Amino acid sequence: MPRLFGTDGVRGLANGALTADLALGLAQAAAVVLTQGRHAAERRRYGRRPVAVLARDPRVSGEFISSAVAAGLASSGIDVLDAGVIPTPAAAFLIADIDADFGVMVSASHNPAPDNGIKFFARGGQKLPDEVEDRIEAALAAPKLAPTGAGVGRIRRFADAEDRYVVHLLGTLPNRLGGIKVVLDCAHGAAAGVSPQAFADAGADVTVIGADPDGLNINDGVGSTHLDKLAEAVVSLGADVGIAHDGDADRCLAVDRDGKIIDGDQIMAILALSMAERGKLAEQTLAVTVMSNLGLRRAMAAHGISLVETKVGDRYVLEALNERGLSLGGEQSGHVIMTEFATTGDGVLTGLHLVAEMARTGKSIAELASVMTVMPQVLVNVRGVDHLRMSEDEGIAEAVRAAEARLGDTGRVLLRPSGTEPMVRVMVEAADQATAQQTADGLADVVRERLAV
Repeated sequence: MPRLFGTDGVRGLANGALTADLALGLAQAAAVVLTQGRHAAERRRYGRRPVAVLARDPRVSGEFISSAVAAGLASSGIDVLDAGVIPTPAAAFLIADIDADFGVMVSASHNPAPDNGIKFFARGGQKLPDEVEDRIEAALAAPKLAPTGAGVGRIRRFADAEDRYVVHLLGTLPNRLGGIKVVLDCAHGAAAGVSPQAFADAGADVTVIGADPDGLNINDGVGSTHLDKLAEAVVSLGADVGIAHDGDADRCLAVDRDGKIIDGDQIMAILALSMAERGKLAEQTLAVTVMSNLGLRRAMAAHGISLVETKVGDRYVLEALNERGLSLGGEQSGHVIMTEFATTGDGVLTGLHLVAEMARTGKSIAELASVMTVMPQVLVNVRGVDHLRMSEDEGIAEAVRAAEARLGDTGRVLLRPSGTEPMVRVMVEAADQATAQQTADGLADVVRERLAV
């Protein structure tokens, strides 16, 4: 039976795989597992119930799923502070800010509106390790907490949730954003309320698109996965920069005044150099995934900044940051984690600090991003193969060695078996697009031939 939890919580088609019953059960199971520590025990010892923060993005199914979660928690003796529609990183911040026992975010991030998801955070706003998620999954079939009378939890509105988060964001900035014209794309998602307010309060001249969520239009042709409209708006308005979030605002991508995309690798390069200059880059080290561009690696090496490499997934970047005590890391997709201020990727925080660097230096986003040259990168997904045999196949290993020899120090090859389906991902970087494509296609053919099922 496949694992219920994926790389970022439990996700699925709302009212399909993800039902109200499952949401209720997961909340009850989480109440058992996440209140076993000393903190919750001390609350109970003094006659107080454990506390959980609950939040969601604006997709319509979030209304019934969050209601089911709230019911599951309250019926298990958990007091629920319902923050309503706020970004995922805001929920994580609030858990730590009020010292709650844990929290729940109902969101499917950049997925389309029919999908939804449930993500749990531990005390301090930390993501759960795999083993804790496995305990929650196991607890679905175990007896639940069932207090009565005064032991039943209460559900209250977290009235100042947005204000607390915005004040926190503004307090992280090294300088104001005055003089910078910014277009924000909020993906008709959870950032629609807080991001425009934060940028305006920080002094930017703000124009907003994608900030009219109706429950069904989240990520629909807007946001960090659809940058065309943002690019058009920046160019037509003569703005200095465009900032794009995804549905739950844990990502940030940008476009320059000419509409050119600035991806997560370039954003990390800009922030790493700024933090290094200001003495804020711990260990002079940046944490990235294996998919980060060769251009980022070269740029950091040229400036004396080391890299720690992880598997794909912001949770693995976060693990590396915490293990090493680092201050910055992220993914090409725009998940950027600044551990001085956040326990997870925060798209609004990232965007604010990116624009703050423009204001501090007086440079355009294109000038700042020019610190790294993005190498052409091609990704080919080879589906329907026996991906579990890849590491043992000498023919594939030989083909990879030959490709690496041809590319030399002008490129890079990465083959990755999927963790969830029979597929191998072939990634090639090279000095030009044609060479990258030709090399990736050739390796994909070898994989198909050697691992055919």
